[in-house]
Amino acid sequence: MQDVLAMTYLWLKAGHIIFMVFWMAGLFMLPRQMIYCHEAAAGSDEEATWAKRMGLLRRIILTPSLIVVWILGLALAMSIGAFDQGWFHAKLLFVLLLTGFHGFMVAKSKAMATGHRPLSEKQLRLFGEVPGILLAVIVVLVIVKPF
Repeated sequence: MQDVLAMTYLWLKAGHIIFMVFWMAGLFMLPRQMIYCHEAAAGSDEEATWAKRMGLLRRIILTPSLIVVWILGLALAMSIGAFDQGWFHAKLLFVLLLTGFHGFMVAKSKAMATGHRPLSEKQLRLFGEVPGILLAVIVVLVIVKPF
C-alpha cells in the first residue's frame, strides 16, 4: 500500500510541475502577444491575427493549465499534509497572486481583442516580468521551505 501511495504522490507531483510549466509559458507569452497587438493598427488584419492568437493561448494553454495546476496542487498538499505548514501558506498566497495576475491579463487581452488599448506598451513590458518574479518566490518556498 505504501508503494501505491508513493507512486500516486510522484504522479501528482509530475503532473503539477508539467502543467505549471505550461501555465508559466502562457503567462510569459501573453504580455508579448499583447505588445504585438498593441503595435498593430486598430481594425487591421494584423490586430485580428494577434487577437485570435491571444484567444487561442487563453483557451488552449492558460486556462486549462491553471485549472489542472490548482487541482493537482491541492491534491499534493492534502497528500503531504501541507495545510498546517508556514511555507505552504506563503506559497498559496503567491499562487493566489499569480492567479489574480492571470485573470487581470486575460481581461486586458480580451479588451485589446476588441480594439481597446487599456495598457501602454511600457506597462505590458513591465507586466511581462511579474510571472518570473512570482515563480522565483514560489520555487524558493517549495524547495527551501524557509518556515
